[in-house]
Amino acid sequence: MTRIISVNLNGIRSAVRKGFLDWLPNQQAEFVCMQELKAQADNMTDVMLNPPGYFGYFHYAEKKGYSGVGIYARTEPLQVIEGLGVPEIDCEGRYLELVYDKLSIISLYLPSGSSGDHRQDVKYVFLDHFFDHLRTLIACGRDVVICGDWNIAHQEIDLKNWKGNKKNSGFLPEERAWMTRIFEEIGWVDVYRSLYPETTGEAYTWWSNRGQAWANNVGWRIDYQVASKDIAATAKSAFVYKEERFSDHAPLIIDYEYSVQP
Repeated sequence: MTRIISVNLNGIRSAVRKGFLDWLPNQQAEFVCMQELKAQADNMTDVMLNPPGYFGYFHYAEKKGYSGVGIYARTEPLQVIEGLGVPEIDCEGRYLELVYDKLSIISLYLPSGSSGDHRQDVKYVFLDHFFDHLRTLIACGRDVVICGDWNIAHQEIDLKNWKGNKKNSGFLPEERAWMTRIFEEIGWVDVYRSLYPETTGEAYTWWSNRGQAWANNVGWRIDYQVASKDIAATAKSAFVYKEERFSDHAPLIIDYEYSVQP
């Protein structure tokens, strides 16, 4: 059994202060994909870089206290790929891939467009580049799992207040159509939805810090594990961990009946 965790930390230093690394050993995960590190290499302590039992890999943003992705892995990969080869995207630290013989594990942090039209335009540029990359990945011959904060709620059941968010970034028709295309046209699988096609409130992974969103479970499902078909078919169970809070997102945990080969 292989357990994979995806979690947006909203700052790794903040999450560690809230107990993230104390929680981690009990999860027995093979991979822990992290987004929004909000740190650079010189901010990282030894235990953040390599928690007991793990090798740590990171792609930091150039801007201090911003973005960044990382992966903790039990097994050293054959290759580490930082970025998509697009300078204006890669400077924000949004893509990290660990390559094994038959497997690729990816931590993804897709841009949010909620701060204004300029950032929504940046998001659309990313989606265009990433769509082509997703086509290439699906044809690579390896099993692939892309973990991350996609900043898009795909369906109406993926957020509490869908009627009030139809014109807001994260639930725009263009964004949702893009996600439909990666599933239906390219052939990727939304692993959580393949297991639980109708779950609503239990599936949410992010809650606004405004109002009483957490207390009232006014959430969004924007954190996904999107996988190629063969490995997706081995997924046995999935859940969103909400007993402790390390950030405004909750960890998405999926167990696969799969063995990792170096």
